[in-house]
Amino acid sequence: MSSQPLILATRGSALALAQANTVLAECRRVVTDRSFDIRIFRTTGDKLQTASVAAVDLPKGLFTKELEVALLGREADLAVHSLKDLPTDLPDGLTLGAVGERADARDVLVYRAAGRTTHRGFEDGLTLSVLPDGVTLATSSTRRAAQARELKPGVSVIPIRGNVGTRLRKVAEDGSMDATLLAAAGLHRLGFRISEEGRMSGGPPGSDSSTLEVLRAAYLSTEEMIPCVGQAAIGIETRANDDSMRAICAALNHSPTEDCVLAERAFLNALGGGCQAAVAAFAEIVGDTLVLRAVSYLGGNPRRGEQRGPRSQAIELGVQLAAFLTA
Repeated sequence: MSSQPLILATRGSALALAQANTVLAECRRVVTDRSFDIRIFRTTGDKLQTASVAAVDLPKGLFTKELEVALLGREADLAVHSLKDLPTDLPDGLTLGAVGERADARDVLVYRAAGRTTHRGFEDGLTLSVLPDGVTLATSSTRRAAQARELKPGVSVIPIRGNVGTRLRKVAEDGSMDATLLAAAGLHRLGFRISEEGRMSGGPPGSDSSTLEVLRAAYLSTEEMIPCVGQAAIGIETRANDDSMRAICAALNHSPTEDCVLAERAFLNALGGGCQAAVAAFAEIVGDTLVLRAVSYLGGNPRRGEQRGPRSQAIELGVQLAAFLTA
């Protein structure tokens, strides 16, 4: 075994570290002749905790640039990303080397339970489609906000920042917001559990169980709320000309997920949108067919479409669907 460990670059949030440790365990499983370590880098997005991630003047690659600089400077060998945060145009010399198997891609509506606080609460079983008029939904995702407003025009949307625990606490304690939307995969990776009745429990060490007692959660189908491009998938970025990393990435890659996210990212790239654009796309493998569904709000009014074809044509399907929605 080489004495020099290979370095996995990651952000320092609880979710980022959970994902990095998942990749670390997989690296150690499939590569037995090398050692691996995790190194934390603070990104621009981590430093801009009060800025809206939807702001048009924020730099590209908010949560990825510093990790990419580490790769190019050989301070790291692999960078572990939430794939939804990784721009479709990568810096020269870098490539998306592997994609981990996709987790649950659904979004989750989290809201206060009736009678649990002095603030307004809602009966169990609330879903996005039956939100009462005047409900204030906290999200900084343009994609989630646009779909929520389309489905429930009476909803009021305000921004929210912070890690998952912070957002849960804000919904529980801040009367200015009634609910929020979070990715199911992120909740699950952090150890949160949601019962059939919508009760929340678990979470990372230090989680406040009293906060969870106030909240209820409901999964939203991917038809009701189309996920963002790459949602629930972990992307592993590396140097394009590094043969040793290419071989490791090949062992880490989950081919069906890779085909799905290639179609989604090709769609987003063809639209010219960034990670925070008001578009959504989700691909699934059905039998031998890749099915890509998407919605775009870039022109103001929503435009929806679906494209089907063989997995081998994933990129072409994404480009074709983008052309259809902009025709």
